[in-house]
Amino acid sequence: MTQARQWATTDVLEEVRGGVGFITLNRSKALNALSLAMVRAMYEILLDWKDNPAVKAIAIRGSNKEGPFGAFCAGGDIRFFHEQAEHGNPEIEDFFTEEYTLNNLIPNLGKPYIAFMDGIVMGGGMGISQGGTDRILTERTRMAMPETLIGLFPDVGGGYFLSRCPGHTGEWLGLAGDHVMGGDGLSIGWGDHFLSSSRQAEVWQALGEQDFSSGEAARQWLRGQCEPAPAVSEAFTKAREEAEQFFGAGDFNAILKALEAATDNAWAQKTAQALRKRSPLMLHVVFEQIRRARGMTLAEDLRMERDLVRHCFFPQHMGRKAVSSEIIEGIRALVVDKDNNPQWDPPRVEDVTPEMIEAFFESPWPASVHPLASLK
Repeated sequence: MTQARQWATTDVLEEVRGGVGFITLNRSKALNALSLAMVRAMYEILLDWKDNPAVKAIAIRGSNKEGPFGAFCAGGDIRFFHEQAEHGNPEIEDFFTEEYTLNNLIPNLGKPYIAFMDGIVMGGGMGISQGGTDRILTERTRMAMPETLIGLFPDVGGGYFLSRCPGHTGEWLGLAGDHVMGGDGLSIGWGDHFLSSSRQAEVWQALGEQDFSSGEAARQWLRGQCEPAPAVSEAFTKAREEAEQFFGAGDFNAILKALEAATDNAWAQKTAQALRKRSPLMLHVVFEQIRRARGMTLAEDLRMERDLVRHCFFPQHMGRKAVSSEIIEGIRALVVDKDNNPQWDPPRVEDVTPEMIEAFFESPWPASVHPLASLK
């Protein structure tokens, strides 16, 4: 029976049917944007099922205003970030520590985790899907890591999975925040299976009506229900080819300079114009994040990102207060006041110094007492 635990929230529904644990994100009015209560509910549910031998596999989906599916998760609740950072609420620290702990738990469950990634899957939605064993994309899937739009960086393990995209696709998607549509994500490792959106309900229902002997048996059954991967779209193929020409440079300034110099290339000009609207400081930080993450485990990457997010919201390392941070200014301009005119500091990518970038990667905690020290 679908329910919400007493300590949890009705924004996360759980049930166990036929040896499979099912989670439905139920905050459709906010496109299932993650709140602290939702993160806590998911973590406790998964921790319980991890050690429950009766639960052979786990499946998760989102919901929209009409019912299940249609939207997976649009990310974290950025209005909450803005309000709490302005007021110095320590719950903003709790949110990121607990969200990243959840992101690390998913690939360490020791049993299948099946994500029905229908509709919008962005930011935090990627964080609760990319660690899964079976990531199902549909023709309605729209994936992105668009954090540079609001003066943040692609977190929730973004450094880890972006850096493992083929070639320099990860730098392109992490810096520009472009969307990956439908089954195209299969070609860069952001999904494992394809399923028409019209068939999700029947597969979800049938998944809980089997008598699986093991988690691997559940995975084999699921693979039999999915469909052949569609051809990669011509537009995505071309965009990746373009990205390879520019995003392999040795630093971000070189990337932008090359894009702007390609005056006869419409894709390069459009991408350069989009990047000029992002936080210059955070573009440099994101470039460094992705390059560093290539040599890290997921746990190491999440610890680095926890350092980064502290510096983003509380930029004392730059002599600024929270209200003067890039993230608060970005959310103000794009979401709160909606003037679409963020006042970035520094205002140009050329004004960002190596010292400004490096300061983001200096941990504010000794290793032994880091908030994510226990992650393996």
